[in-house]
Amino acid sequence: MRSSLVVVIGGGLAGIAAALDCADAGARVTLLEVRPRLGGAVYSFERDGLRIDNGQHVFLRCFHAYRALLARLGSESGVELQRRLEIPLVRPGGEVSVLRRSGLPAPLHLAGTLLRYRPLSPRERLGAVRAALALGRLDLGDPELDRQTLGAWLAAHGQSPHATAALWDLIALPALNLPADQASLALAAFVFKRGLLERADAGDIGFHRRPQSEIVGEPAARALRAAGVDVRLGWRAERVVAGNGGHAPSASVSANDGKFEVEGAQPSVRADAVIVALPRTRAAALIEPLDAASATRALKLRDTPIVNLHVVYDRSVCEFPFAGGVESPVQYVFDRSDAGGVDAGVQYLAVSLSGADEEMGMSVEELRARYLPALEELFPRARTARVERFLATREHAATLRTEPGAGALRPGPRTAVPGLALAGAWTDTGWPATLESAVLSGHAAARCALEGVGLVTASVPAGIGSTAGTGEGEAAATRGEGR
Repeated sequence: MRSSLVVVIGGGLAGIAAALDCADAGARVTLLEVRPRLGGAVYSFERDGLRIDNGQHVFLRCFHAYRALLARLGSESGVELQRRLEIPLVRPGGEVSVLRRSGLPAPLHLAGTLLRYRPLSPRERLGAVRAALALGRLDLGDPELDRQTLGAWLAAHGQSPHATAALWDLIALPALNLPADQASLALAAFVFKRGLLERADAGDIGFHRRPQSEIVGEPAARALRAAGVDVRLGWRAERVVAGNGGHAPSASVSANDGKFEVEGAQPSVRADAVIVALPRTRAAALIEPLDAASATRALKLRDTPIVNLHVVYDRSVCEFPFAGGVESPVQYVFDRSDAGGVDAGVQYLAVSLSGADEEMGMSVEELRARYLPALEELFPRARTARVERFLATREHAATLRTEPGAGALRPGPRTAVPGLALAGAWTDTGWPATLESAVLSGHAAARCALEGVGLVTASVPAGIGSTAGTGEGEAAATRGEGR
């Protein structure tokens, strides 16, 4: 009997996870990717001899799905996970405070570091502890949380604008890609509860020590081929057509002009199930003829940009592997000297700017004029160092915009057509658009597609894909370990 063919459109984290799940379940799988590489938004490139990641992606201990995928790809050696949460925070003048968890159970593990946090006044520190405890008591199932901002909630709970900027935005900006005064309380509460308040070790931070293409894209290509997946790069899907009036799980995927990198490929691929694992606007265009409602919801969502600055100094100016800026336009700085391939004694710092609506409109010269002096204020040794290179990279649609109302609009993996499933960090996984959300969405879409062809097995992560929209699937997958 012929095994079912599942076509996965998109070779990012979601598509990789979905394709591996489907192959593990016994399906024949074809993965189509328009780029000449895998990895989606997680990739590296070289410019003038400098190896650059497109963004400074970090992960948490509670990103169980993402970490499991790295284990499957055999690339765990390229990442590093903190033994215990520790975030150096630097103010202008070089004063350093460190947010670190203690060995106490959650939520007491953060009380001591908050009560000693020097950028806040003693009164603000006590208020921050009270607000954190109140945040942990919020009901994540309450739809009202998605109708207000985290900033408004914090203000109602006694947090001053200074406390919000000096503490809460340190988490909100990198996790939500928006400051607290713009971000949905629902998504913010999910992140704070899952990542910081429910388990003491959940928020320990993981870093990509090697270039991201070496951690995701390249090992994924090997793992997919070893699993028997037919990977076709340079293959742009332009149309998905369902048979039998759109009610049967059989579809064909059409390409543009038959221009493929895979030798002998045909203009279309017949499939029993299709997983669309693309950015939301491209996904909406593909599914609109088959599921206009899901496409409309996807198009009502918005995106938020991220800007990364790449600064190479002729000497070491920052002693930390990463650090946050307080009372500074600099948000987070990462030492990428080893991964970037710079000469010994030279330091390559990557500055990650989340929620970068303003910075997207600035020229490289304007960014340089604002951020080099800011770096010198945080790291005094930079004042006497020579800047050998200054580059800027921009992601116009880096993540889903996590504003109020976004949670209600995010579609789950299921569509109106059996056998047609959606995946991507922008879909409803409970998490904002993170590495974890991308991988979870791939698992959920694989489960939907496999159900459509009668191939759901224990190889698909339990609980994922059957509870989209509630966050329960993610929770079930993360109970065995404490981000």
